[in-house]
Amino acid sequence: MLFDNHIHTEFSADSEMQAKDALQQAERLDLGLIFTEHYDFGYPYEQDFTFSPKEYWNAYSPLRGERLRLGVELGMTPGSREANAEFLQEVPFDMVIGSIHLVEQKDLYFPEFYEGKDKGEAYRAYFAAMAEEAALQDIDVLGHIDYISRKAPYEDPGICYEEFRDEIDLVLQTIVRRGIVLELNTRRLADQQTFRELEPVYRRYAELGGKYVTLGSDAHSADCIGMNFERARELPDMLGLQCATFCERKLQS
Repeated sequence: MLFDNHIHTEFSADSEMQAKDALQQAERLDLGLIFTEHYDFGYPYEQDFTFSPKEYWNAYSPLRGERLRLGVELGMTPGSREANAEFLQEVPFDMVIGSIHLVEQKDLYFPEFYEGKDKGEAYRAYFAAMAEEAALQDIDVLGHIDYISRKAPYEDPGICYEEFRDEIDLVLQTIVRRGIVLELNTRRLADQQTFRELEPVYRRYAELGGKYVTLGSDAHSADCIGMNFERARELPDMLGLQCATFCERKLQS
C-alpha cells in the first residue's frame, strides 16, 4: 500500500483535522497514512507547536494498524536538539521527520526572515541550517527540502539546484551518509515548474547513493490527503528511487 507519510491532525497547532476524517479519505483513496504532528520546541511566536506524546499515543494508538501509523515532525534548530531527543523517548513513534521551519529563530513562513537578505543569502542560510541539523538530530526522513520556496518573497522562489549546488550537495551527502530518507513533499507539485525545479535535486540524491523517498502531502485537511500523488510518483520512477514508508522506525519499501 502506498502511504501519505506527512499528515497533521488536531494535535498540530495549525490543524483541526479529525482522525476519522483523515482515515475515511485515506480509505477512499486506498492510501495508508502516517500522522506526523508538529513538535517545534522553543517556537518563538504565539502558537504552541508542541504536544504531549503520551496523550497523542493514548488517543490514536487504538486506530494504529495497517492503514495508520503514528509519527512526528520535529522542527530542527540548535536549541531543540536535547528536547527533541528526550521527546522521542516518550513513545514508540513509527517515523520521525526532521524539518527546518526556523532559521536564526525566525519562521521562514513570515517576511521578517527575508528582510535585508537577497535570495542567495536567505537560501544559503536555510541549507546550511538543514545540513547542520540533519547531521546531529535523530530523524528518519528529511522533510520538504523546498519549504523555503512556499513563502520566500523573491521573483523566483524555486530552489534552483545549479544556483545552490554546493549547499544542496552538502545536505544530500549528509542524509545519505546517515541513512536518512529524503521526503518528496507534494504540496507544490501541482505546478509543472516545481517538478522541473525539484528533478535535478532528486537526481543528485540518487547519484549520491539515495535509494528511497517518502511521499507526503503535508495535509492539514482531509481534502488535501494524497494531493498531487499521481504527478509525484513520476519523479521517483524516472530516477530509479523507491517510494518507502516506516513502521516502528524501520524502513519499508
